[in-house]
Amino acid sequence: MIDYKPFWNTLKNSKETTYTLINIHHVSSATIDKLRKNRPMNTTTLNDLCRILNCELQDIAQYIPI
Repeated sequence: MIDYKPFWNTLKNSKETTYTLINIHHVSSATIDKLRKNRPMNTTTLNDLCRILNCELQDIAQYIPI
């Protein structure tokens, strides 16, 4: 299972907020909802989040075996 808990820690430690992601960087509210609910998302979106937050993929997502 892919877990997005690291995203929330990275976001908290950055200058960005969900508001700036949606309104300045044009990340959809549906994407934010997917992050909250650990729903699947495409690699383009993950790439965009890494670019916006200037971080590595492991700072956004982690794999948890089930």
